[in-house]
Amino acid sequence: MFIFQWLNDQLLRMQWLSDLVTNLVQNVFGLNTQDRLGGSIQFFIYDVIKIFILLSVLIFIISYIQSFFPPERTRKILGGLKGITANILGALLGTITPFCSCSSIPLFIGFTSAGLPIGVTFSFLISSPLVDLASVLLLASIFNWKIAFAYVLVGLVLAVIGGTIIGKANLEDNVEPFVYNNKIVEVAQEELTIKDRLVFAKDQVIEIVKRVWLYILIGVAVGAIIHNWIPEDIISAVLGQDKWYSVLIATLVGIPMYADIFGTLPIAEALVSKGAGLGTVLAFMMAVTALSLPSLIMLKRVVKTKLLAIFFSIVVIGILIIGYGFNAFSYLLL
Repeated sequence: MFIFQWLNDQLLRMQWLSDLVTNLVQNVFGLNTQDRLGGSIQFFIYDVIKIFILLSVLIFIISYIQSFFPPERTRKILGGLKGITANILGALLGTITPFCSCSSIPLFIGFTSAGLPIGVTFSFLISSPLVDLASVLLLASIFNWKIAFAYVLVGLVLAVIGGTIIGKANLEDNVEPFVYNNKIVEVAQEELTIKDRLVFAKDQVIEIVKRVWLYILIGVAVGAIIHNWIPEDIISAVLGQDKWYSVLIATLVGIPMYADIFGTLPIAEALVSKGAGLGTVLAFMMAVTALSLPSLIMLKRVVKTKLLAIFFSIVVIGILIIGYGFNAFSYLLL
């Protein structure tokens, strides 16, 4: 147990990095990390470096694994399954595709045009931005393993239930006709060498970091401000877990925003440290990543209003239930 705790502190939480940054701020910058300015700078430098290190390593590993499952092979695997099993696999597929909500929509179009049931593709569409393997370790590095696994579990359950409801509702005619007419050409998949897979993984790291770096910097900056400048009683008064309206407010605030889960984690860390309810913070993260306004606008181009409204309602209701549930039982996780 001691060894596991040491590995968790040094590899995930990177306590060594926190100590180095603290020494940098105090001995080089001449600032006190207990003060607002020094604490903000320490929070910003430490979290930015930690997130980029973890993100790069995790995306490299995940992308290497993903190289064995190109879209065509994935489509064939899912195409042979039906019912709840297909929805579960669709949701699990979303966990190994580190895409934001907007980036997931082209794959959604591809899977739908290839003949997969829309319920399965919506399970994928919900889980892909909401849950991924990298988020498990990043959540564990900020909170703990119980919270990380619980978040992933409820995210997958929401994706499976949401996709199943949409599939049972027979809403295929609510997908724009061009999606079905966009036929995919079968192309033989050449076997990649180890070098090819390593290059693919490296390129994926570069591509994803280029896409999310700004959101990470903004998220960490907001987190530093919340952590060091906003009084705890203000956060607790608005977002405390004892406030019935906190989850609703967090969800509504998160929907118009657009950020990757990696950009919302530092904000979540700061809010929880200031007294916000765990479920409230997770609801905010889910709303930002799964229901961002840009992704809804893009989705409206490929589905009709009825299907979009059903998808939106299912995810919002699911997020609210998850948020209030985590607030009620957070004492079991913290």
